[in-house]
Amino acid sequence: MPSKSSARLAALTVAAVCSAASAVLVTSPAHADSVRIHDIQGDTRMSPYVGKQVTDVTGIVTGIRTYGSSRGFWIQDPDPDADPATSEGVFVFTGSTPKGVAVGDAVTVSGTVTEYVPGGTSSGNQSLTEITRPTFTVVSSGNPVPAATTIDAASVPAAYAPAGDPAANGSVNALPLRPSAYALDHYESLEGMNVRVSDTRVVGATDPYTELWVTVKPWENPNRRGGTVYGSYDAQNTGRLQIQSLGRAADFPDANVGDTLTGTTTGPLDFNQYGGYTLVANELGTLRDNGLRRETTREQRAGELAVATYNVENLDPSDDTFAAHAAAIVNNLKSPDIVSLEEIQDNNGATDDGTVAADATMAELIEAIEAAGGPRYDWRSVDPADKADGGQPGGNIRQVFLFNPDRVSFTDRAGGDATTAVDVTRVRGKAALTVSPGRVDPTSEAFENSRKPLAGEFVFRGRTVIVIANHFASKGGDQSLTSQYQPPSRGSEAQRHLQAKAVHDFTAKILKTQKNADVVVLGDINDFEFSETTEILEGDGTLWSAVKSLPKSERYSYVYQGNSQVLDQILISPSIRRDRTFSYDSVHINAEFHGQISDHDPQILRFRP
Repeated sequence: MPSKSSARLAALTVAAVCSAASAVLVTSPAHADSVRIHDIQGDTRMSPYVGKQVTDVTGIVTGIRTYGSSRGFWIQDPDPDADPATSEGVFVFTGSTPKGVAVGDAVTVSGTVTEYVPGGTSSGNQSLTEITRPTFTVVSSGNPVPAATTIDAASVPAAYAPAGDPAANGSVNALPLRPSAYALDHYESLEGMNVRVSDTRVVGATDPYTELWVTVKPWENPNRRGGTVYGSYDAQNTGRLQIQSLGRAADFPDANVGDTLTGTTTGPLDFNQYGGYTLVANELGTLRDNGLRRETTREQRAGELAVATYNVENLDPSDDTFAAHAAAIVNNLKSPDIVSLEEIQDNNGATDDGTVAADATMAELIEAIEAAGGPRYDWRSVDPADKADGGQPGGNIRQVFLFNPDRVSFTDRAGGDATTAVDVTRVRGKAALTVSPGRVDPTSEAFENSRKPLAGEFVFRGRTVIVIANHFASKGGDQSLTSQYQPPSRGSEAQRHLQAKAVHDFTAKILKTQKNADVVVLGDINDFEFSETTEILEGDGTLWSAVKSLPKSERYSYVYQGNSQVLDQILISPSIRRDRTFSYDSVHINAEFHGQISDHDPQILRFRP
């Protein structure tokens, strides 16, 4: 059992007598084996009392959760010890809506100390110390809630987390907390306590689950639109904090990135599966709209080819987002010549009946684009084998080439299907695809239960451009940044590395056949521009990720847990990069906004072939 710097041999049973200004605590002797909340929390992430019964633990109720699967209430000891590593708050898990208890009640609680791991032990998440199977007694009511501890830029360390213990597979669970040295240790030392933040900037928009993200460090890797950029594995942006509400959805503001929660947001500090440390607010600051607007890129010039990538998030004919996607393509992207669409579902969406064709989905989108004032696009794709490409079961997502036939022509070469691999040949001294459209290495283990790359051959002003559309394996299953394992494992990378190698090798084959071939590799790469996945794709100068032509603060297409980051990329061959007339734009229309038609921002490249 870890030693406690301020362990008490006797606990105090609390009775409170209230006045308008203060509460007078009246104490009486308690049996010697009673413990206080800070004893239960301990100075590591794991309670020294885990699995044991505790009796008459005293505290003031600071919040009550009456909805969801984790119902109960938080209590906090108003008489803290002197150890900054030991939290004075804890969650009492009742399972159902707590009865007979209110905020401000002084209570005694008995029960079993449990370390609950949100998402299960296989998730790698840290645990939340709880008192479970409780019985409790209200000693008095109407007591002042213990003053909230301020979380701000001065209190949160710059270093994110200590390195985990190699003997424990990299776990930090048994390490003594150092709240003045590491951000995760600081948050853990406040677990279950009443905390507050003030005048915080929103860095993650309100989601459908009534959560948003703020930063208490507004100067930490900011971008011009108010977000916080994730630019390396060594810079985790320690000021990020998730905000939920103890109220209902109607009470929660619809915030965009760059907005501000003015005033004070106060409540218990929780830990959950989908965001780690979370301030569950019983007092929420006032939302100030800072006027974030959706971006519009410029129109391509006559001699420029505009190629875009856009993940439209499981689009199928049952969706009501076609008009919005069409408006985005026409008005915000200015009708690119070629658009790689990711996550086009089959004609009946997630209905699992063997349907794989997506002609109805594409017809509806093309008609919506024309109705929005855009060109009459054409399209090409290869239908996947049923349930072979991952994604929503029965949805059969795939990449699709959308192109404007008034500006660019598609070179059709028959023979491409779900399992036939496209190859490279030489036609009149130039590299050409054996099938177009065709799939790159579709039977490889690299693409098992994942989307297969789609290759197509286009002609713009007499110049051939080969485009390879991708949707690499997702990050599902990776350990979170707040994992108990530090640094966290990114196990999903293994498949993306294989996929990147396959696409790189195919591109290298094109360039070996024609050194100056114009090749564009694009799509939802599901990995960062600084990742090993991107390094493998780029190879030794075979490709280059054009998002790196932007300032570091502008490199993002997705916002996750308050980190603005790159997932969608457009990589270019040396002939395009050498031309130096290309321009790149990450067009921010979705990821920063609570009203999203997709969770990805489209990317667009313009160049002169």
